[in-house]
This record gives sequence, C-alpha cells and structure tokens, in this order.
Amino acid sequence: MAEIIQKDGTWSFDGDTVRIVPGSDKGVSRLRRTLGEIGVPLRAVAGLSYEPGKKAGRLRLRLRDGADPLAQITGGSLDDASDPYRLKVDNDRSGVAEYLVDEVRTALLLEQVPQGPADGYLLPGPAVPITVSAGDATVSFDGERIRLEFKWQAEEAKLSGGPRTLALAEVSAVEWMPSASLENGFLRFSGPWTGPGRQEPKYDPYAVELWGFRNDPLMALVGAAVVARMPHPRAASGNGAAAAALPPAPAPEPAAQVTAGPSATPPGEEGGHDHDALLRRLRELGELYSAGILTDEEFATAKQAVLRRM
Repeated sequence: MAEIIQKDGTWSFDGDTVRIVPGSDKGVSRLRRTLGEIGVPLRAVAGLSYEPGKKAGRLRLRLRDGADPLAQITGGSLDDASDPYRLKVDNDRSGVAEYLVDEVRTALLLEQVPQGPADGYLLPGPAVPITVSAGDATVSFDGERIRLEFKWQAEEAKLSGGPRTLALAEVSAVEWMPSASLENGFLRFSGPWTGPGRQEPKYDPYAVELWGFRNDPLMALVGAAVVARMPHPRAASGNGAAAAALPPAPAPEPAAQVTAGPSATPPGEEGGHDHDALLRRLRELGELYSAGILTDEEFATAKQAVLRRM
C-alpha cells in the first residue's frame, strides 16, 4: 500500500481505493473535518499529480466529471485549504508523493479506467442529516426536505415569509458560489418557485447569501448532499430539469497536469508496454531506496506491489 502522512491529512492507495483522511491539526479546515474520511474508488479517478513548490509541494486528485457531487457543485472553486482533493506536502516527502502518483497512474493504466464523464455518482456525497449555519441563514437537510431559517441579519424580503421548507422532489437545480473580492457568494435552490427575472441571492427567499466567512465552504456540503440525492444529469439526459441540477464542470486541464514524477508520460504513449513500465518502476524504486527517500518497509511494500502486477 502506498501512503503519505502530512499535517493536513493522510492519503493512501491500496490498488482499488484512494483513501483520504483529514489531519487532526487545528489548522485543518472545517470542511475537511466535517466531511471526514473519503474513500475514492479507482474508477472515479481521472488523474493524480504532484506539483512541487519552493516551500512545499501539493498533491492534487482529479476526479472524473460527474463522479462526485461535491467536486461537481463546487466546480474547482474551493480554496486549497478547504478542497479535500488537495494535500500540502513537505518537500522532504516529495519522493513519497511521486511514488503515490505513480502507483495510482499505473493502476489506472492496468485497469483501463475510462477518463470520460461518469454516468452516475461514484461517491455518495456528504452524509445526512446535515445542518450548516453561514451567511444569512441556517440550512438543514434530512435526505428528503431542505429547511432554510433566516437570521436576523437577512433582508426583510426573506424574514417576512418565515422559514422555507423545500421537498427534494421539487428541487431542479442547486448552485453554490464562493465569495470573491467584493462579491458575496450564495447557495441557491431552483424549482417551481423559480420564474423569470429572479431576485439576487440577497433578497431571494430560496437562497443563502454568503459573506466570505469561515463557514461559507460548509454550505457547499449541504448543496452536495442535496445534489447526491437528485437524478444524475447524464443518467436522465431526456429530463431537462435533471440536467440542470449541476453547474457545468470546469474545463479539462492540460495533460501535463495529470501525472508527475520521473516516469510520468501521457497514458497513450505506453500502449501495450505495461511490462516495460513496471520494470522501469522497479528501477525507480531502487533509486528512491538508495537515496534514502523510501524506508525499508516502504520499499518492500512498493516492490511487492509492482511484482504482483507483473
């Protein structure tokens, strides 16, 4: 098993699942602590990269479009601290990070995991019931109903109507947008109440206005929990309402961002030469071991994993 332990969390890969456990350090974001441990099946992974930096590097897990409700609704807008699919890596552990990248990459090649969009959610999304207080409201979701209770700071247009309760079956779309610069963010629900000329989130009784405080990212968890229990947009291609449930995914990144490390080459270049790739991997492991980057146990475990694939 490949594993890297850092202050922000622990990532491991056993050949089938990338397991992400948030760290216990007080600096770990509230979103990561609330979301807890995540098991990402290999079939949901589009790629894993290691990006070196001057003071610290970063591991970044990319998921297939439509595989994860949280990744889809946030559209890459979560900051580094809140994004559970990014991990800050100390420079003295870069070799271990690159080893983890190579292990995942090799498994993707051998298992021939498709890189295109998923037709259904491959991760369950945040657990319910869930309640989050941020911005001008507190939102609760029990798996069937969403309840919005507005705080005294909310506009009169929201307070005058009292709390709103929405049935999941009535919700046609969910949007989450973080605060940026002088623009406030929001969590907004669409349904039969949505008409032309919709009000901005500040006055919309079916939206939460976010002011840029620490709990704002937690509202993305509520949105993801709702989206996870709605029809998947690609599984209901004939249903216009369902297709609008998620915002468009961010544009794909250049291929250079998919992999990293000394043996990283675009997946298509190796074709049927998986055996050669594994032999090359063995040589690289020997070099990492000789350089003192891998411990005896890490080297033995990694070597056995490669030999099993051969």
